[in-house]
Order: sequence, then C-alpha cells, then structure tokens
Amino acid sequence: MNESVDLIEMKIPAKPEYVGIIRLTLSGVASRMGYAYEEIEDLKIAVSEACTNAVQHAYKGEDGEDGEVAVRFLVYEDRLEIIVADKGGSFDFKQKQEDLGPYTSAHTVDQLAEGGLGLYLMQTLMDEVEVQANSGVTVAMTKFLNRERVDHDTTIQNYETN
Repeated sequence: MNESVDLIEMKIPAKPEYVGIIRLTLSGVASRMGYAYEEIEDLKIAVSEACTNAVQHAYKGEDGEDGEVAVRFLVYEDRLEIIVADKGGSFDFKQKQEDLGPYTSAHTVDQLAEGGLGLYLMQTLMDEVEVQANSGVTVAMTKFLNRERVDHDTTIQNYETN
C-alpha cells in the first residue's frame, strides 16, 4: 500500500524573530487538514518549543555564526509529521531525560526543572516524539488526525462561537 504524502519544507535563520513564521505556516497547514482549534494550539506550542530550542542552543558559542533551522511538514491523510532539524551542537537526549527525572501530575509548575519543560511539553502535546542528536539535533513529532474535524470553510473565529 502506497501512502500519499505532501511535503512542505522551510528553512529559517536560527533567530527568535523567525519562529513565528513557522507557527503561522503550521497553523495554516493544520487548519487545512481539519485539526480542531485546540489541537492546532497544541501543535503550535510543541513546534515552537522545538524551534526555540534550536535557536537558543544549537549554535551557541560557534563564533557568533547564526545557523539555520530546517522544518519539514509531512502531510498524510491521517496525521501530520513535523521535523525540526539543526546542524548545531548536539546533546544526549536520554541523559537529559534521566537528569531531569520523570514528570507526573503530582508535580507543580514550580517543581519542573528549568530547561526541560520544552521536551516535556512536546511529549505531552504530541502523539509521538523522537529526538536524534548526531550532527545537530532532529526532533520528529507526529500528531494523528482522529478527532472532530474543522470544516475547511469554517474560520477559527466561527469555530470558537459554535
């Protein structure tokens, strides 16, 4: 069985002011696919965290050279896969998770370790998250389209009032 996929690719400078462009694109893609408003907001938070991590940490200390962040949206009939990749400094994801420890619903926001909230949010808001840290860091996130769909002709504003 051959699965159809549409690929949308973007590259942005690793600067905070460009993360909003990724959020806007993601919002349009997810809306077009039929994700509910709340799911689109979850997608935007998770992808913003991945992009912000790349902007803040990937190219730190590399002679002031700003790198770039590549973002790929793979649009399937039943899911959206988002891949955020940089070629900056890597880290040991498993070790970072161990250092931060597990989060449970018993933890308050004040008890969350600084620097680990982004990974926690991505894992909480997305259906699947995979992090590879080889020559740079690649975060692959998947959100399945299995809930109430938004009609493509319905605006977010109209959807909120219904």
